[in-house]
Amino acid sequence: MSKARLNHNRGLPARWRHYHGAYIYRVPAGLEMQWDGKKQFRLGATLPEAFKVYAERINKPSEIGNIGQLFNRYELEVVPTKAPKTQYDNANHLRRLRAVFGAMPITGIEPHHVYRYVDLRGARVAAHREIEVLSHAFTKAVEWGIINRHPFKGQVRLKGESPRTRYVEDWEVQECLAMPASRKRGSVLVIQAYIRLKLLTGMARGDLLRLEPARHFRDDGIHVQRHKTASTTGQRTIYEWTPERRAAVEEATAARPVDISPFLFCNVAGKCYINESRGTASGFNSMWQNFMTRLLAETKVTERFTEHDLRAKCASDAASLETARKLLAHVDSRMTARVYRRKPERV
Repeated sequence: MSKARLNHNRGLPARWRHYHGAYIYRVPAGLEMQWDGKKQFRLGATLPEAFKVYAERINKPSEIGNIGQLFNRYELEVVPTKAPKTQYDNANHLRRLRAVFGAMPITGIEPHHVYRYVDLRGARVAAHREIEVLSHAFTKAVEWGIINRHPFKGQVRLKGESPRTRYVEDWEVQECLAMPASRKRGSVLVIQAYIRLKLLTGMARGDLLRLEPARHFRDDGIHVQRHKTASTTGQRTIYEWTPERRAAVEEATAARPVDISPFLFCNVAGKCYINESRGTASGFNSMWQNFMTRLLAETKVTERFTEHDLRAKCASDAASLETARKLLAHVDSRMTARVYRRKPERV
């Protein structure tokens, strides 16, 4: 099996594999009649579809005795309701958690087990994300009537993760925008146009890469509903036109490798950089990393920064916290202040 296929199968539930563009379930011997007499059953082309079909085909476990069985139900009923990217992340989190806690009785876990797991895991940020999934699984166990109380909620206080403090200086942005491009379209010119529009709006990467002029551009400005919170707060923002924003949009349009694409930022096939089934943007990420590599090699910039750091720069440079909150389309300004306002406060 190729390395790419192994990576694609990593984190999938037991007996699942991704093969020829679809998720396949290898039916246990003797259970073929429950799966239309097949030994290899096609679940679907996307992960949400596969989880739905799998859940419909098997009986939900009526008795859950260990944590691994709890994870099985969580995968069937909870994970499919999440965003595609979160589904893939949760699959990896559950794979690691199952290896450690799977055989443990559901009533056997205690706070010290959680602390021990984080200490031994090494990768602290990843460990915290995994414990969040573990905790939510036990929250659902209480909801489902499997246990009476959560075994460690409110009793475990993991050391908090410090927000990033990288502030991108104005001169660093100037170095980015002055870097010469070897082609008339795509690559460097796309990233430079992206940087300009990012700094003028503060939009999240997913919202910027999903921009479609025919849908989002109107006479009074750029109309955006945040993709991340569309199903919760439904936050909507109108970024009013300014000469600078219009110029940035024109630059992005001219830099596109395909003129007839419906997207303001598109790949060489004219498609959106976002893979909606997985919630990823691998092509754009690769282009950004290549741009950063050139930036460090050819300019005075000595430290990499992420495209997310540009969102923080936009918030940091805003005249007030409230202006920054509106630009970032946050509901609560406390998040804006804690994570995105990175310049020293003058008093």
